[in-house]
Amino acid sequence: MRRVTYINVLVSVILAITLQAPVLQAQSIRAPEAKMANLIGTVTDVNGDTVAGAAVVLKGPDQNDLRTLVTADDGFFQFHDLKPEVAYQLTVTAKDFADWTAPEITLEPGQFKILTGIKLQIKAEQTTVNVHYDPVEIASQQIKAEEKQRLFGVVPNYYVTYESDAAPLTPKMKFGLALKVSIDPVTAAGTLLISAAKQAGNTPHYGQGWGPYGERVGAIAADGFSDIIIGGGILPSLLHEDPRYFYQGTGTTGSRIRHAMLSPFINRRDDGTWGPNYSSLGGDLASSALSNLYYPQSNRGLGLVFGNFAIGTAERIGASLAQEFLLGKFTKRGGHVQ
Repeated sequence: MRRVTYINVLVSVILAITLQAPVLQAQSIRAPEAKMANLIGTVTDVNGDTVAGAAVVLKGPDQNDLRTLVTADDGFFQFHDLKPEVAYQLTVTAKDFADWTAPEITLEPGQFKILTGIKLQIKAEQTTVNVHYDPVEIASQQIKAEEKQRLFGVVPNYYVTYESDAAPLTPKMKFGLALKVSIDPVTAAGTLLISAAKQAGNTPHYGQGWGPYGERVGAIAADGFSDIIIGGGILPSLLHEDPRYFYQGTGTTGSRIRHAMLSPFINRRDDGTWGPNYSSLGGDLASSALSNLYYPQSNRGLGLVFGNFAIGTAERIGASLAQEFLLGKFTKRGGHVQ
């Protein structure tokens, strides 16, 4: 029995050694674990001042390997226990600064890396301004300014624009401007004075006295009203022409004289081009023709029509020359509108 027991023990020992041998061998050849790495840095601006409260994001190749730190008052941050020999991406963001991204970072086992050169730039502000050009609104503002223009602060001088790029008027504005000139108290006073002058010269041939003077007042008022409404409202609206005088104010004296003298014959259209001034010529001609309806019989006929037309055109040339070289200096303007 004792002999069998020794054999059993011997077999048990041999088996134990045999079974443990592979385990011991595996333990002896297992590679040592790689040491983890560390990464530190300081966030500054371009002036070298530290940036507190900046978010530092470190992202590894694994989606779950994402770490975020916030810099202290001194701009310092540090990451511990980083895997060596893998690529990390580091990004820094801060209020009022543009984002900063480091080149790809790969650490060695046990490395203690100091990341330098983190300098944040001030974020460039992008401002978007939507400019909506409304020609009707611009024209409305410009016409309001023109309606304040008065020679010596008294006599209306509405039909001249000092804006070289004046916006085109709508038909409503053209009729409104014509009506405003027609009913202005100064226009009425001028009608009375002109009638008195014609009374002295007995033209038209109404005779003398208060009755003929009243007829002259009515005729002069009708002449002026029909001329301004037809030449300043109806025809400019139908023909898309601008009834105003466009003050040049610059250039040689010769060019300004030509500009003024040609204004009754050439005017600006609503599309900005220039062409024959049908409105001015047509208004004078129509007004002269209508006067045959209320002038005395002795003053009617083609002579009256073309005579008044010639006088009206000559008056426009003289008024344009005065506007270009004289009246502008004594006109209280309503201001420049863009």
